[in-house]
Amino acid sequence: MVISFNYIARNLVVRKMTTLLTAGGMALVVFVFATVLMMADGLRETLGGTGSYSNVMVIRKSSQTEVQSSIERQQASIISSQPEIATDQHGNAMASAEPVVLISLSKRSNGQLGNVVVRGVNANGLWLRPQVKIISGRMFRPGSTEIVVGRSVARGFNGAQTGDTLHFGQQTWTVVGIYDAGHSAFDSEVWGDAEQMMQVFRRPAFSSMLFRLRDPASFDAVRSRLEADQRLNVEVKRENRFYADQSEQMATFISILGQAISFIFSLGAIIGAMITMYASVANRTGEIGTLRALGFTRASVMTAFLLESILLGVVGGVMGLFAASFMQYVQITTTNFQTFAELAFTMHLNAQIIVEVMLFSVFMGLVGGFLPAAQAARLEIVEALRAA
Repeated sequence: MVISFNYIARNLVVRKMTTLLTAGGMALVVFVFATVLMMADGLRETLGGTGSYSNVMVIRKSSQTEVQSSIERQQASIISSQPEIATDQHGNAMASAEPVVLISLSKRSNGQLGNVVVRGVNANGLWLRPQVKIISGRMFRPGSTEIVVGRSVARGFNGAQTGDTLHFGQQTWTVVGIYDAGHSAFDSEVWGDAEQMMQVFRRPAFSSMLFRLRDPASFDAVRSRLEADQRLNVEVKRENRFYADQSEQMATFISILGQAISFIFSLGAIIGAMITMYASVANRTGEIGTLRALGFTRASVMTAFLLESILLGVVGGVMGLFAASFMQYVQITTTNFQTFAELAFTMHLNAQIIVEVMLFSVFMGLVGGFLPAAQAARLEIVEALRAA
């Protein structure tokens, strides 16, 4: 004989306060666990969503980041002459050689300095990134000391609104526009004319090279040729893969740290569930004896109490997920371990995270309820009825 699920659920409803307190403790753990997973996924989405599959990023071999890289003008010319590169209507290669540097700006929140990426781009560089849209003001004029800033920079730093001026590289720059890069890493950058940036920062070489492929399937061929060219000494990646790799170190660190904290907190939640279920067994000794007298087996009694504890974990999981879902509206700013620049991103809740969190909740309920359920199953019929 199997004890009905309605009976199991009713026991949680009858003990409303105890159920809510125990589920609340589990919900706090689930909230932390879900937030950590959402943070790591949001970081991967921001950097991994930066760039295009059809675009190719070229940096100096072993540089890892654009800031550390250096590509000479002659090397840039060789790279842009590859036959796989798409051309415009005039037959010009759709390639962009770009200087990338770090500057320090004052944060709005506390006035402290934070690192911001400054990127020099040209007309091709803008065309290669169609996701970038001006949302305030206008685009900078080529050859001028005008700049545009990403919306995250405009939101987080002083002097980054349309019409403001910023001083860096021994030059005063006028902010003429704010752009939206579709929640990508470009939102945390400042853009200006590439040649102007080269001059003011006294850079004899570019930092990276970006180009569009005629056919995305030709990537392996062009990569092999460029990486084998002894004149270049470069590393070639698809643009979206390049930025996705930038997120791995930080996302892994956040995941490991958060999961370690969640594991420690989960011990307390498991103990709380265990205490609750032990109390339930103690208060329902006579009820257990009656069930056994009616013909329900020890296995049925143990399964019923175990399912009750698992259901308690599910309730806590749903509560924790509901609270964590609101974290998607919070923007977080952190330092990119690779570039040491400020990076703004939002948390993401997806189906995989929901499944992982609910499995974690079920696990807490299962572990917390196992020993009390075993104790309930071991009770003898006569002793249980006498105790009642």
